[in-house]
Amino acid sequence: MGRVTERRRVVRIRGGVAGTRPDTLVAEEPLEIRLNGKPLAITMRTPGDDFALAVGFLVSEGVLASAAEVRAVTYCEGAAEDGSNTYNVVNVQLAPGVPVPDISLERNVYTTSSCGLCGKASLDAVRTATRFAGIAADPVRVSAALLGQLPDRLRAAQKVFDRTGGLHAAGLFTAEGELLDVREDVGRHNAVDKIVGRALRAGRLPLGGGVLLVSGRASFELAQKAVMAGIPVLAAVSAPSSLAVDLALETGLTLIGFLRGPDMNIYAGEERVTL
Repeated sequence: MGRVTERRRVVRIRGGVAGTRPDTLVAEEPLEIRLNGKPLAITMRTPGDDFALAVGFLVSEGVLASAAEVRAVTYCEGAAEDGSNTYNVVNVQLAPGVPVPDISLERNVYTTSSCGLCGKASLDAVRTATRFAGIAADPVRVSAALLGQLPDRLRAAQKVFDRTGGLHAAGLFTAEGELLDVREDVGRHNAVDKIVGRALRAGRLPLGGGVLLVSGRASFELAQKAVMAGIPVLAAVSAPSSLAVDLALETGLTLIGFLRGPDMNIYAGEERVTL
């Protein structure tokens, strides 16, 4: 199993004086996700919670909606040329009777830590219908004052970021501000998949009444993952994309950007935010 962090030599210049020292970096390694033994996707991720990442990804792809639909999740032996286990290939075996999607070129995608899903044939192919009831009817309400506190709470829970300064994070909160789960990864989308996957494996999907907070921006993909997991509120410390706003308006997702202390922009679903 890969390490979350690695040590590297660095030349550090401070006050015009150069010196060498070891530095702690976040680890980044490829993870191949297979479905019933067939390659489906590759993501660049921080090792850890790989099984949750794999099943969380399959939730966002509309393949899974409950733990009962998973027969087994395993690392693939023989992934390396010498037959050893690299712990960088995970196979998700579906339970008997669970429909297997068509793993065509449209579904065989490459994921990177920076951009998320790439190579989709069209926007319609990305707008996967959620397996849960629409989130538009979720009655959750959250105060603007509480939302303003969440970035600091998320930051305080980022243990690996403290050592590396190089990780994104996603946190799942209740409407009362309780932190239910937090995951760190080089990719925001991976951190969200790990949260969703952990919830699926614990039998807690859909995540109604939840608030998902992500570091950085809110892309279309992150909005889609929130919708697919049944999360009614998505907040980001930076800007959303135009497609993320479009999807939020279509699905009833509350989308908040530039969440910095008491200040924020609400791009959709403002009725859930109370003053």
